[in-house]
Amino acid sequence: MNSFGTQRAAILFILISLTMFRGCSYSFTGASVPPHLKSINIPFPIDRSGSGEADLVDVFNTKIVQAFIDDNTIQIAERANADATLECTVISLSDAPAVVSGGEDVTLRKLTINIKVVYRDLVKRELIFDKNFSDFGNYSNQGNVYDERKQAIEAAMDKLAEDILLSVVSNW
Repeated sequence: MNSFGTQRAAILFILISLTMFRGCSYSFTGASVPPHLKSINIPFPIDRSGSGEADLVDVFNTKIVQAFIDDNTIQIAERANADATLECTVISLSDAPAVVSGGEDVTLRKLTINIKVVYRDLVKRELIFDKNFSDFGNYSNQGNVYDERKQAIEAAMDKLAEDILLSVVSNW
């Protein structure tokens, strides 16, 4: 095969590989949830961030509960009927410049949220984990900054809910 044919074969191989991998996804659902844990209680989160964000824990509560409902590995339950509990506390929200353009103008900001999560087995009365999770969202410092910032909070909360869910169901 000449050099042109080899290049075409390599390009074809890469395109086929990318197409195949694009359709693949991995799920860790149920990989490490102890078999005796069928339900989980997720009390309303506590906000210790001091950020003054009015609906910070409301947004997080909606995201984390929906993540568990969508995953369906472990059922959401009231505390009295739950096999486990997942207590979440927002411990910080920081907002810092991410991109500074010419003239020292801040054009992009990075909003970082840290959440402490305590996951307990109520059946065996033992601590499964006590971890801190952190993630971020970026927003433009131009235009409607209020809406942009809210979207950054939502983006960070989406990632945090997913990370916490994965940690519970797959021991990450």
